[in-house]
Amino acid sequence: MSDHDRIDAWIDAHFDEEVRFLQELVRVPTDTPPGNNAPHAERTADLLQGFGFEVEKHPVPAAEVQARGLQSITNLIVRRRYGGNGRVVALNAHGDVVPPGEGWRHDPYGAQVEHGFLYGRAAAVSKSDFASFTFAVRALESLQAPLAGGVELHFTYDEEFGGEMGPGWLLRQGLTRPDLLIAAGFSYEVVVAHNGCLQLEVTVHGDASHAAIPDSGTDALQAATHILDALYRLNEIYTQVSSAVPGITHPYLNVGWIAGGTNTNVVPGKVVFKLDRRMIPEEDPAQVEAALREDIAQAASSFAPPRGGRGIRVEVRRILLARAMVPLPGNRPLVEALQRNAQAVLGEAVPAVGTPLYTDVRLYTEAGIPGVIYGAGPRTVLESNAKRADERLSLDDLRRATKVIARTLLDLLRA
Repeated sequence: MSDHDRIDAWIDAHFDEEVRFLQELVRVPTDTPPGNNAPHAERTADLLQGFGFEVEKHPVPAAEVQARGLQSITNLIVRRRYGGNGRVVALNAHGDVVPPGEGWRHDPYGAQVEHGFLYGRAAAVSKSDFASFTFAVRALESLQAPLAGGVELHFTYDEEFGGEMGPGWLLRQGLTRPDLLIAAGFSYEVVVAHNGCLQLEVTVHGDASHAAIPDSGTDALQAATHILDALYRLNEIYTQVSSAVPGITHPYLNVGWIAGGTNTNVVPGKVVFKLDRRMIPEEDPAQVEAALREDIAQAASSFAPPRGGRGIRVEVRRILLARAMVPLPGNRPLVEALQRNAQAVLGEAVPAVGTPLYTDVRLYTEAGIPGVIYGAGPRTVLESNAKRADERLSLDDLRRATKVIARTLLDLLRA
């Protein structure tokens, strides 16, 4: 029996234990917002210590966390050293997740298993890879084979807000500097690049007045609608800009949140909306932001208040700037090992592609650490119901991804 076969057999024998581990993680809510994620880190650490892992707990100072609009973050690092001068491979997954929302048929925190799927918020993105990464390391070590270098588990809690208090904070504090990085993903593709993301908050100030005498004020909602029309028209232009990265198409803009007004019988005096501008890897973030601010300013200046009302005032505030992930030359050993082992386990070729999502991995690649995205999940985000009701994970995908990652670690770290 080969070492790869022995890894597969260990994972099969311990798979029920892996599923129970994942269920325990799903049952501790990590809704972000509000972002009270330290309790989940404590539970994760307890479970990892039960496997004999020494867990470093790195709480982010409360003032920094609260400045980001969150409540608590404790990031975790597990370091496994195997000797020699081999490379260190880090495995990163995030525990924070968007709130469940409505429409669930299953308890979002019940971790129910039904017809081969485990249901729950973060079951797929990305508590699944807390499990796949942890059990891949355990399977690797079960061989007791000569290894060089080491593995680090990075379990962090700020992906939904950009990652700066998660991997970004660990890197800035000098707490880690791995040679290679695998981050949470899905099983049927190795992601080597992803979009960047710019998020802006736009506040439109008008002049509130009684709805019975609307001419005495300036309707901020009407002005905001005028600006929104101009922004949505930009998507027609963006479709003409193509990325050369397979899996990534073109830039696009979405307005995902809007609020304003005081009451039904009052002309709105203020409206706030938040937009999300996805940037392809070829775009320069500074130029994108400057152009978008200019587009908003031009739209605001072209708004004509009805019947000579006062003009409007617009404020634009950056919420998030996440740069695109671009492939670094040193990622080739990761890509080749993952593709080779994925084909062996899944029985099909797994492409190396880009994704329109944005992730924490960019923070590692910006620091010069070659990284890719691979983990437990289906062929598309839509199939997993990630960020939607009844998020789910196929247990077959969890089993297979754990085998692929464990085999890959062996190939990379074999002495």
